[in-house]
Amino acid sequence: MKGQIMDKKIIVLLSGCILAVFLLAGCGNDEVSSEYNIEYLNKDKTKIVDVPYEPEASDTDGMIKEFLAKLSSDSDNVEYRKPIPNGVEVTDYSLDGVMLSIHFDADYSSMTEVEEVLCRAAVVLTMTQISGVDCVSFYVADAPLTDIRGNIVGSMNQDSFIENPGEQINSIQCTTLKLYFANETGDGLVEETRSDVYYSSNVSMEKLIMEQLLEGPQTEGAKSAIPAGTKLINVSVVDGVCYVSLDENFKNQDYQVNEAVVIYSIVDSLTELSTISKVQISVNGDTSGTYRDNFKLSDMYDRNLDYVVSLEETGVTEEE
Repeated sequence: MKGQIMDKKIIVLLSGCILAVFLLAGCGNDEVSSEYNIEYLNKDKTKIVDVPYEPEASDTDGMIKEFLAKLSSDSDNVEYRKPIPNGVEVTDYSLDGVMLSIHFDADYSSMTEVEEVLCRAAVVLTMTQISGVDCVSFYVADAPLTDIRGNIVGSMNQDSFIENPGEQINSIQCTTLKLYFANETGDGLVEETRSDVYYSSNVSMEKLIMEQLLEGPQTEGAKSAIPAGTKLINVSVVDGVCYVSLDENFKNQDYQVNEAVVIYSIVDSLTELSTISKVQISVNGDTSGTYRDNFKLSDMYDRNLDYVVSLEETGVTEEE
């Protein structure tokens, strides 16, 4: 009799322990956050918020499809808003290396400036969580996305957006850049230190450098090495390599500027950044062929200051 009572006590005790284990396991699961997030907008559409998410797909393409679908769908939480609004559709996407290109229909342009930047930030931060996707570029009606000034936005990665873009969307920073332009005769590079360069905190340094190069020099006795009318399509940095995609105007030949001067104007300016050791230049993302006679677009170019000349050598004194 005493043994039976003892057995019942043991069974009750074991049952209690098993129940406690399940309860603890349940509590623990609530606290464990997912490896992935879907970025939604808050109710007022002033900032983006992380919402943990466990994808069903495990392969890269499946996760891309699944995440894009979630970004276009309402959240279960009424406090959140989907970043890709009603009426805006993803018409296509493609993954080329580590670059994910997403194509939207023309209605993408109907968003306000703040909504568009928040949408862009949410999409990029969500998609670059996927293994094999390091940067994202946007296309609207098959044309590269441009900002309100008509400049091509180019590729974006997680570093392209500050932590809270909705609240600090107009945050302005100041920096000093060292750029390289062609001298007047086009056979050498002139170094230009550009102080007090103000830029949006949403702009990457490599993009800022390319934009400043395309604007041309401020130094007397220097001129742009890059062919006139060239526009930046994409610029991104992966593992120390900066990938620069320029439009077809880059092929316009200005034989008054040495071809090496053109290449190293870009390479030497970008490699002033400690995060960049090599540069690859493409035309509309195409790395086949050769720039003029000697520079293969498929090659990655190291820093080379052999073409840099002083202003004194060019016969020009730098303006104060």
